[in-house]
Amino acid sequence: MLRIADILEALNQPRPQKATAAIPHAVIDSRLARAESLFIAIPGENVDGHDFVADAFSKGASFALIQHEIKGDFATLDLRSELSQTEMGELDAPLCLLVDNTIVALQEIARFWRSKLDLRVIGITGSVGKSTTKELAAQTLGRRYKTLKNFGNLNNEIGLPLTILGLRSDHERAILEMGFYVPGEIDFLCQIAKPQVGVVTNIGTVHAERAGSQEAIARGKAELVEALPPAPEGVAILNYDDIWVREMAKMTKARVFFYGLSSEADLWADQIEGLGLDGIRFRLHYKHETLHMHIPLIGRHSVHTALRTTAIGLTEGLTWQEIVSGMRDGRAQLRLVTARSKNGSVILDDTYNASPSSTLAALGLLDELDGHKVAVLGDMLELGQYEHQGHEMVGLRAAEVANTLLTLGKRAHIIADSARKAGMPQKAILEFEEIDSITEWLEKNLTNKHIVLIKGSRGLGMDRIVAALEAEK
Repeated sequence: MLRIADILEALNQPRPQKATAAIPHAVIDSRLARAESLFIAIPGENVDGHDFVADAFSKGASFALIQHEIKGDFATLDLRSELSQTEMGELDAPLCLLVDNTIVALQEIARFWRSKLDLRVIGITGSVGKSTTKELAAQTLGRRYKTLKNFGNLNNEIGLPLTILGLRSDHERAILEMGFYVPGEIDFLCQIAKPQVGVVTNIGTVHAERAGSQEAIARGKAELVEALPPAPEGVAILNYDDIWVREMAKMTKARVFFYGLSSEADLWADQIEGLGLDGIRFRLHYKHETLHMHIPLIGRHSVHTALRTTAIGLTEGLTWQEIVSGMRDGRAQLRLVTARSKNGSVILDDTYNASPSSTLAALGLLDELDGHKVAVLGDMLELGQYEHQGHEMVGLRAAEVANTLLTLGKRAHIIADSARKAGMPQKAILEFEEIDSITEWLEKNLTNKHIVLIKGSRGLGMDRIVAALEAEK
């Protein structure tokens, strides 16, 4: 377990001889602080974490990283220059640790702590499917190994180091989602996490507004495979069906493991059958083996999640029994969930986020189900130059699948226009600008014969629609 002595050594101080205090948790939100936590005070545009140091200490935190003096009667150790053993003193909690920059200090502590641990790290990146793969793979690896994963979406330059500080000496595997917004970000995360295995899901247009073209996004994601150690230690698990990802095989010294729907891949699937809310059925091929699979992932597109999880399991030495039972467990926290509305309709809640590829996949699931199909689709943000094309593609598919289309937001008008041009009747398309208005329409018109897909970018807050419709449990 991480100790205060490790933190001081990581921050270029002499390792104290007497300090043995353990730090089982590291948090940036004082509300999550508990006994013996390390609280990292991060200044933000609207909220300064330094204002909540006292709150963190009141909840039991032992130490706080700060980058400027704070109000309150708290002992402070100035780490901005090297101290002697005598100057460090007893290091009694609660204690503030003053550094030049708390984010940089967090990253340096995580880098140091990772270097002290003997475990294998699996990094996952891609435009769609990172979190679902992380959850299912962690669940499956957990059949044999003590495994740590990112909590929620802690996948950036702050979240990933926080996750690493949760590693203990008995952890055998860590599976870490790595987000990408700007060039160099994944390379930086790899310098901290030191992954031996890299998984790339696909290259879409999400974050194109910040990252630029699809080619630029592909270059950014490729930083993961470029950072892997050479074979046999390093393994790059790549999506053969995505040409952008397939080309990454040329950019790594690691062993390449392809997965996909083509028999050219090392691991591939065919005879894929969507069973609606009962999961998917498919045939899996690896070397000279063929397995018939039935797992509780929803939608035909989920076969790629299953393939990625299987590839990770095989790479890490799991048996077929461990892989299959891990994927059949069904406890993985998947993004798309189902619920019942007060009127008895089935709700497909996919409101976490949206991109063209993930929305098309969700519409594919809607297509597999029986009932009057309602697609509630909101703006897809951060698509940059692909904004019009992305919304247009979704509208074309919505016209093929949905009986009724409701859109939310200015960009989603493109979805509605595209659906109309594709032949969807005008009376079947309703366009809204406000959450309350679309919620009111759904509450009045849904029956137990309806199946409703609700999907849009997180910034729209479409989870409020689901909360308003959902029946009390």
